[in-house]
Amino acid sequence: MSPLRILVVDDEEELVFTLAERLQFRGFDAVGVSSGAEAIRASDAGEFDVVVLDVKMPGMSGLETMQAIKRSRPVTRIILMTGHGSLQDGEEGLALGAFDYLVKPVNIDMLVAKINAAMGTAG
Repeated sequence: MSPLRILVVDDEEELVFTLAERLQFRGFDAVGVSSGAEAIRASDAGEFDVVVLDVKMPGMSGLETMQAIKRSRPVTRIILMTGHGSLQDGEEGLALGAFDYLVKPVNIDMLVAKINAAMGTAG
């Protein structure tokens, strides 16, 4: 069975690189991008099982990005990342079709558990 394909999206490039690398160490096929527009292009170019997406980004917000991805790839699972002060954004994301959300700073074990839950697999 091939590894799950994960797209990590956050405007903080160091965070994107770190999360993608840590997911790769755990056996996922993870790549990262740093904007909503890049995320949409990546999603259009290839299928991802799960998109891990920051809610607050300059330009196109995470919620706008999620809606664009869901229009072209409705089965893609989205896990949002929010700051402590933006839990309401996470709840709004759930209402708009996100699978779940995490509060930053992201705990890698919690993220892996949510990815596995999104795909219906044991971790």
